[in-house]
Amino acid sequence: MHRSITLSEYVKKRNGVALGAPGSMTNMLKRSLGASSFYLFWQYWNPIWGYYLSRKIMKPLSDLLPMWLAIILTFAVSGALHDLAVSLVKWEFTFYFTPWFILMSFMVLVTKKFGVSYSEHHWLVRALINISIIAVCLVLTRQYV
Repeated sequence: MHRSITLSEYVKKRNGVALGAPGSMTNMLKRSLGASSFYLFWQYWNPIWGYYLSRKIMKPLSDLLPMWLAIILTFAVSGALHDLAVSLVKWEFTFYFTPWFILMSFMVLVTKKFGVSYSEHHWLVRALINISIIAVCLVLTRQYV
């Protein structure tokens, strides 16, 4: 049996600096936006949130379901929690993040399945690609939800 990684260890692994250290946010943005694939973008984005999603949602689901479905459901749970937070702040039902995040999960799966990588490109091009994928998913969500 192996030891579980702690939140602090996870954040340091993803950000390259300790939890709460100066430069943590900058490192997260540089690593996530400049990731060489959309799948890797999510490995670096918001490591604290990612830690809990991976431990409390993704891992239990992947023990029961195929990985592709665990990924979709993990994004759906994340979106639903974002919708809940906005609903509580606005005091009105919000159903926006859930479909947006599910759509992004499909992009993660499709780009991973086809091995889409932009590692050979400059950081700025990689960032534009990752932002563009998120933006296209956002526009499609706004169009249909």
